[in-house]
Amino acid sequence: MPVITIEASTMSKDKKAALVKEMVASASRILEIPEEAFVTLIRENDFDNIGNGTQLLSEKKK
Repeated sequence: MPVITIEASTMSKDKKAALVKEMVASASRILEIPEEAFVTLIRENDFDNIGNGTQLLSEKKK
């Protein structure tokens, strides 16, 4: 059972569904494993919990 893990900022349910569909389709084609075998985990991080350089993303987006 292959596992795809995605870490990103928060996103809508529609974006999550599209991302899972595309990631699994690509991985299935490349690895020649049926799409049904994949498990996808999405870990969402608030901008207050992501740093880039010396700043939180929440500060950069202001």
